[in-house]
Amino acid sequence: MRHKMVHRRNISIVFIISVFLLLPWNIVHSEEQQPEQKNEEQKTEKFNPGTFIFEHVEDAYSWHIFSINHKDGHSTEVAIPLPVILYSRHSGLHVFLSSRLEHGHASWKNFSLAHEGPEKGKIVETLPDGTQVRPLDFSITKNVVAIFVSVLLMLWMFLSVAKAYERNPNQPPRGLQSALEPFILFIRDDIAKPLIGEKKYERFMPYLLTLFFFIWINNMMGLIPIFPGGANVTGNIAVTMVLALFTFIITSVSGNRDYWLHMINMPGVPWWLKIPLPLMPFIEIMGMFTKPFVLMVRLFANILAGHIIALGFFSLIFIFGEMHPAFGYGISVISILFTVFMGLLELLVALIQAYVFTLLSALYFGMATAEHAHEEHT
Repeated sequence: MRHKMVHRRNISIVFIISVFLLLPWNIVHSEEQQPEQKNEEQKTEKFNPGTFIFEHVEDAYSWHIFSINHKDGHSTEVAIPLPVILYSRHSGLHVFLSSRLEHGHASWKNFSLAHEGPEKGKIVETLPDGTQVRPLDFSITKNVVAIFVSVLLMLWMFLSVAKAYERNPNQPPRGLQSALEPFILFIRDDIAKPLIGEKKYERFMPYLLTLFFFIWINNMMGLIPIFPGGANVTGNIAVTMVLALFTFIITSVSGNRDYWLHMINMPGVPWWLKIPLPLMPFIEIMGMFTKPFVLMVRLFANILAGHIIALGFFSLIFIFGEMHPAFGYGISVISILFTVFMGLLELLVALIQAYVFTLLSALYFGMATAEHAHEEHT
């Protein structure tokens, strides 16, 4: 049995390495510039910290790995091209790799990356009259790939732990099982049971566990600067909106009669706050929608702000370096120390934000399923 497990593990490692080597790596060489043109551009072009920061936290159509600047003026950019899936009402469906666009330096079938305006960084289609329109974009972007990676990682973690419990139900946990068990028990005993109740918590446990580990894993992967890390998944408001929407839907579907009755006709509230102007029901209904909104914004803002502050400290090196190289070298020590400090702080924030999102979701589930003593409503 042990030899079979080792054999399967070796096969998995070989498979992962093979997939990594067979990825369609895209190597782009920049055009060589004339020395006069290059020197003139170096004098006029200044470091823009805003562009530098937002290029690192925004989504992308390819997965940048690294760049190499050569002495002859050439630069080599190594990136993994990702599938671009577009539907245009003018030209139909298009599927191609992002390498066709050469990181925004080329166009393909009238599609190109917008460099300015509200659609900056997005793929636009140029019509025959010169106008640019935004097609329906179903592309597999960097954040989408990072989500797939985190989902596969979670499946491996949960299935491995489940099989370990099936094989050795009476044995103490070991390895990955011992690492995950404290978190699973914490979510069950300190979050789900107290907030939802002993009788109803079990049906919400799969979602709460998935929510916690999905947010935590993506927060941690966003702190890793090398592939397959570096994607800003939970710092993307579209992702946090979907997570908050799931919590909102589960809360609304799970709400019992008392939950909806207390929202419309809350006991203990004076009648003049209900009739003729339903002030309290309006406030309660508005609160039902603001709860997921707060969940969405809290996670998005905390993760994005951490990345921006860390990159801001790192940008100080280039800002002071433009004044004088000595200033750049001098500030680099302080900048790197603050960047490392922010990185350590973000490790803590990554866990706290996953905990807070899971805690508040469980609280909303508990409020929706709680059974109240029936009283006379005024």
